[in-house]
Amino acid sequence: MFSRCSLSTSWAPLISSTAPPHLRSSPALPDPRIDYRAIAENIVKKSNNAINRKALLPAGAIDHVARMYTEYKRLLNDLNAKRNARSIVGENIRRASDTRDVEAKQTALAEATRLKTEVAQLESDVGVVEAELLALALAIPNDTHPESPLGPESAAVTVDTCGPSPIPADPQRDHVAICRKLNLFDLESASTVTGSSWYYLLNEAALLELALTNYAMSVALKRGFTPITTPDVVRSDIAKRCGFMPRDHSDAPLQQTYHLHTPPASPELVLSGTSEIPLAGMFANKIFQSSALPFRVVGLGHSFRAEAGARGTDTRGLYRVHQFTKVELFAVTTDSESEMMMTEMVEIQKSILDGLALPYRVLDMPTEELGASAYRKFDMEVWMPGRGSWGEVTSVSNCTDYQARRLHIRYRRPPPKNTDGEISSTTSTTTALPFAHTLNGTAVAVPRLIIALLENGAVFDDQGEVTKIRLPETLKPFWVGPQSGREIIEWV
Repeated sequence: MFSRCSLSTSWAPLISSTAPPHLRSSPALPDPRIDYRAIAENIVKKSNNAINRKALLPAGAIDHVARMYTEYKRLLNDLNAKRNARSIVGENIRRASDTRDVEAKQTALAEATRLKTEVAQLESDVGVVEAELLALALAIPNDTHPESPLGPESAAVTVDTCGPSPIPADPQRDHVAICRKLNLFDLESASTVTGSSWYYLLNEAALLELALTNYAMSVALKRGFTPITTPDVVRSDIAKRCGFMPRDHSDAPLQQTYHLHTPPASPELVLSGTSEIPLAGMFANKIFQSSALPFRVVGLGHSFRAEAGARGTDTRGLYRVHQFTKVELFAVTTDSESEMMMTEMVEIQKSILDGLALPYRVLDMPTEELGASAYRKFDMEVWMPGRGSWGEVTSVSNCTDYQARRLHIRYRRPPPKNTDGEISSTTSTTTALPFAHTLNGTAVAVPRLIIALLENGAVFDDQGEVTKIRLPETLKPFWVGPQSGREIIEWV
């Protein structure tokens, strides 16, 4: 699963002003394209999948989608039949006019009036059923990889353990105490300015954030990813299409996202919960040549989580906060390449953590921990001795075509060739375009890596007072400022 893959560094077509990256683009997104047929033909499988993932679906929702899809097809067939009949009647009217057959024309006009009413009613019925069908189907989560463990977070399977041996748990290494002693953050001022679970990073902690983001970007760039800085504000519709929904079932959805006040005629805007959302939105409503895929991008942005105060002790210090800087890996692939890309992204994440010399483990996450869009997800947890536990610092998800169907990200396969190597003359030009696969993964989520580096790297004197922080030499080239006489950083 985690063997290294050969990496392409070709991303120039996407950003070149002379070579457009896509064949067609529109500023207005059409409705998501859900595979209703697959749902209707796999009711039991889809229902069990939703149960295994504890999806927030009404009872019998998937059965209802299947029944509504049948009704939708019936109405659509009736509508098309009436439209065809209306076309025939139109021809009859024109023919009667040409032959001056008054009686035939009156009969045809009466028929046209009746059909116009019936078509209008059917169009209304189709619209109502289609809207309800789409709303229900959008709540159905992605399928699940057959090897994903079943159950809650405790059912996660450790697939790899890496880095140095974990040092013993020690409350003296608590990052909050270390930060207060070395003046590395200011929670009190942040509470006054904004509220709880917000923070100021000070001195070396601020420099450490800059070093971590630049270090992670440098690793991704070497692997062929194109750097992007993302907007922190996105349309709520884009966030929903990405499947960004709460996994904490105890919280109401409105508590998960910060909504911005906008004029009534303007699109609803939210603060982005992860830069995966604006990165995915970059590719919305575009068609790519399969030869141009995969696309690899790495985004630097901020993540905003309104639910940070909902998990008890996890809110201590920097572990669970409302805003944090994150470097995000994102990829668009063909449907046959996404599993290979997932392996590649896991290897990049491991490379970043290996460079930081932290003890970590890789977990295959169980069904109840998968977001709506994820087909499979791996988390990486770093040992945090001050907290006395492992803490999640990265994750990577293969979303298959879940996001692409909602965002209309498609690609064009190369035309088949005959035995002579020539493009077949029988190739259809109306073949449906397949939807791409999308993947996302954390390169660094800054606050939690700061916790891990401080708690693992703290140096104490004979009186048990923290005096220095040992940081890996890997970060030294990215350290952008002097220590102002505070010699508390020791490079190792």
